[in-house]
Amino acid sequence: MMDPTHDLQAPHGPAVISCALTGVLTDPKRHPVPVTPEEMALEAARAWDEGATIVHLHFRDQSPGLGHLPSWDPAVASAIAAAIRARVPGMLLNFSTGVVGPDISGPAACLRAARPEIAALNAGSLNYLKTRANGEWAWFPMLFDNPVEKIAGFVEVMDECGIVPECECFDTGIVRSVGMFAAAGLLKAPVHVSLVMGIDSGMPADPRWLPLLIEQLPAGAQWQTIGIGRQEVWALHRRAAELGGHLRTGLEDTFYLEDGSRAAHNGALVAELVRVARGAGREIATPAQTRAAFGLGA
Repeated sequence: MMDPTHDLQAPHGPAVISCALTGVLTDPKRHPVPVTPEEMALEAARAWDEGATIVHLHFRDQSPGLGHLPSWDPAVASAIAAAIRARVPGMLLNFSTGVVGPDISGPAACLRAARPEIAALNAGSLNYLKTRANGEWAWFPMLFDNPVEKIAGFVEVMDECGIVPECECFDTGIVRSVGMFAAAGLLKAPVHVSLVMGIDSGMPADPRWLPLLIEQLPAGAQWQTIGIGRQEVWALHRRAAELGGHLRTGLEDTFYLEDGSRAAHNGALVAELVRVARGAGREIATPAQTRAAFGLGA
């Protein structure tokens, strides 16, 4: 019997497809992002039907009219996780943990309450900046602070709960730091890395960067691209597929298909990503192959 992890990172091995369903602050009044447990489960099912085996989850305030705001209520996280697991039992859950400041009690409570298989580990700090055409700040400049002691605190909770960390890297120094975390014993092999590309003050969504970034990863690391932007992200996904990376899309990352049209839902984005992966000679990882890639039991 073939090892289900066979060739998962070879250039023409199967690609794990993840879908980020909703994002942090996207307004559901303006964009087709899910908020309620029922809506999140429907979007997870659409993603699954098109080939995704992981969903990345942010949680929103469930109060009427406040669905554009984030929530760290563990009851909300548990309700959404339960709804997705009931509708799509094979789907792996990946929780967001991003918070500004040293207090990680909110995301930690959500991890402990719902026990996802995977959780994002923001692996370094970034000045989160964007300017408008007239030179004004698009929002007040913000430091997304992730010092080593905060990262270690998240790893401790993830280890306690049997959750696999997914290291989200927004800049080149953060990519290089992941190897140091592994060398220092903070992360266990194989390390899972997401190259977040397209944030204005981070790494650009430029396919030419990928070979150099991959060279900086720890030996044996599993990696994927997260492309933030409009239709330009599809060239990045295509190059990642050609280089053997795993792939992520979803309404958190983009609203646009490769032809520039707007996606009606997450399933449309996953279908487009699968098409790109197969065009690069890749097959799509099965649920069993995905679980094996993350060291999870059947």
